[in-house]
Amino acid sequence: MPEQWIIRVEGKEYGPADLATLREWKADGRVLSTNPARREDVALWKTAAEIPGLFELEPPPVQRETRSQRSEVRSQQPAADMRGSGEPKEISDQKSPSKPPTRNILVETFRIYFRGLFQFVGLTLLSIVPILCAEFTGRFIDSAQGVNLDLLTAVAGVFAVCMLVLRIVLIPIYIAGIQILAAELATGQRIGFFSVLNGAVKYWGRVAGLGLFVYGVFFLLMVFALGIAIMIVTSSGLVSIVLALGLLAFQVWLFGRFFINVLFWQQFAVLENSNAFEALRDSKNLARSGRDLPWYQRPLWRGALIVSIWFAFIIALSVVVFWPKLTGEWPMFQDYFNQLTQTQDPQALLQKINANLQTRGFDYPALVLNIVERVLQPLLGIAFVVLYLDCKGDEDRGN
Repeated sequence: MPEQWIIRVEGKEYGPADLATLREWKADGRVLSTNPARREDVALWKTAAEIPGLFELEPPPVQRETRSQRSEVRSQQPAADMRGSGEPKEISDQKSPSKPPTRNILVETFRIYFRGLFQFVGLTLLSIVPILCAEFTGRFIDSAQGVNLDLLTAVAGVFAVCMLVLRIVLIPIYIAGIQILAAELATGQRIGFFSVLNGAVKYWGRVAGLGLFVYGVFFLLMVFALGIAIMIVTSSGLVSIVLALGLLAFQVWLFGRFFINVLFWQQFAVLENSNAFEALRDSKNLARSGRDLPWYQRPLWRGALIVSIWFAFIIALSVVVFWPKLTGEWPMFQDYFNQLTQTQDPQALLQKINANLQTRGFDYPALVLNIVERVLQPLLGIAFVVLYLDCKGDEDRGN
């Protein structure tokens, strides 16, 4: 079946249409090379000039010099050139056009974020609303007086589970929506919020499956690393400590390898409409590309820098919010730790900790920090979309 294309003209979309129909529209002047276009099964917009076979570049006409033109050119040459006309002249090397500078990822990320701020916040609400509903429902039940707490606790538990399931269901839509909206704004296009949601829903199954695999593997690797770290702390023999350190180093190596391979899985799964296998394969190839470039311009290191900046920001924000509280309660944590290492009844200690947490009330700083983190999290997705488009542009220029 021939490829079907969607054309956007003055904000309206037309199609799907095959190449023959597009040629008719071009002949009628209804399609220009600058019109946005995309394949029917791909969310990433390009231009009509990039549709194979629609706008072919014709070679410029060859200009033939007449005898009078040649004699006029010779008469205008400097005398030094005329004197050396009998000898072969040294021609200076022509430099090829320099590679366009790499776009500033951070500047472009913030430009896109503020341009579509309300739409990104709308997508963020998909993950915030279920959290708020579960948190405030639990708070209401804890503060309720003179009611059947057992019944309310059961209802709250069911409601919290429903909110958790709803959040898990909405996460793939949130991920796909960030990709679609960021790509549209990065290419200078505008798209409505409900159009973003409609496009994101189409990728729910693929993003959900890939996300379950990717984040599941990361979770298992972290659990294994934590288990190995506990083994190092509790080991007394030198051989067991060396073995555990070796296993931990191997675990870190596995984590890094997997991180490289899945660096661009979201972009290929949504923007290129690749299936699960193709998305992982193309992500690995793109992340490992650019070996002829300086290390700081390669996709791998630029992606690692983006992730590092994000986690450094989150850690700094958490320290600012929780440091006064942590320093004030540090003696209590030390007391809990000492009791945990010496107690003969861990269950009684856990009941004591739980009672203490209930008397402390609702942790509003933690809730505010969670909301701020969710509101700013689209910046990470936007940065990877910008990096992906920049890397793909480098590949196209290289070809």
